Amino acid sequence: MTTMISWTAANSRKIARDERKRRLGPLGVLTHVALLIWTLLVMVPILWTFLASVKSEDEIFGDAWSLPATLRWDNFARAWEQAHIGQYMLNSVIVVSFSTFGTMLIGSMAAYVLARYPFRGNRAIYLLFVSGLAFPVYLALTPLFFVVQNMGTIPVVGPYIGLNTHAGVVLVYIAYSMPFTIFFLSAFFRTLPTAVGEAAMVDGASHTRVFFQIMLPMARPGIISITIFNVLGQWNQYQLPLILLQERDKWVLTMGIADISTAAGYDQDWSALFAALTLAILPMLIVYTVFQRQIQSGLTSGALK
Repeated sequence: MTTMISWTAANSRKIARDERKRRLGPLGVLTHVALLIWTLLVMVPILWTFLASVKSEDEIFGDAWSLPATLRWDNFARAWEQAHIGQYMLNSVIVVSFSTFGTMLIGSMAAYVLARYPFRGNRAIYLLFVSGLAFPVYLALTPLFFVVQNMGTIPVVGPYIGLNTHAGVVLVYIAYSMPFTIFFLSAFFRTLPTAVGEAAMVDGASHTRVFFQIMLPMARPGIISITIFNVLGQWNQYQLPLILLQERDKWVLTMGIADISTAAGYDQDWSALFAALTLAILPMLIVYTVFQRQIQSGLTSGALK
């Protein structure tokens, strides 16, 4: 009887596998193979970085995939204290928090107006925003430096938004995140039903109240998705803060890791470098893991409505 049950279960699994292969077809199989290869290309370096972060330097440059003889947690202590990764991470959290909030607030309002209110020049303004997606950041680094430098000469607020200020970096982050935010959210707002908003306005609700209390909650999946994308992009930004922040105590995390990498060529503290990389990767990995379902829901709901 047990043999019969085992044979039946094995036969059922084989039938299920054959059915999946038949449904997928050759193109589906190739797609799954490509996704598997892409997963390996992404995961292998991350896993190796995590492993190297608890090794000694001799073990790092020895057998790449060997397990460490002892877990060297002092690598993280050196990265946190001696390389000031803790201060740089705090700076990154402050900058990314304010810039993401500003991007989502301004971007969602602009996208809503462009998506739901027809007026002369609507299409031109939308295309002007979206054209920013095709503008490489490298072409604007030099003029951007002088623009932010001139912002520092503005009376009263200048010292707070010029060079070597986190507020100046926040404003630049918001500006560079706006094109993709408006492009994504405007398409999402167009899919929302208009009947609910119109009913609220008939009841006396203002345009502002309709947006913040009705339309914005309805667009929650898209808001969460684009928020995570902005957090990831701004957290990993390096070129913009590099030209805007010269004072070491104002540096963000990517600049601190780059400094460790440069110093590692002379001090040979590669263990601390990989520990710092791990500290930089883990927060974003946790954020994406926690909000993975919301991101997928936002992307698919905007496409299916």
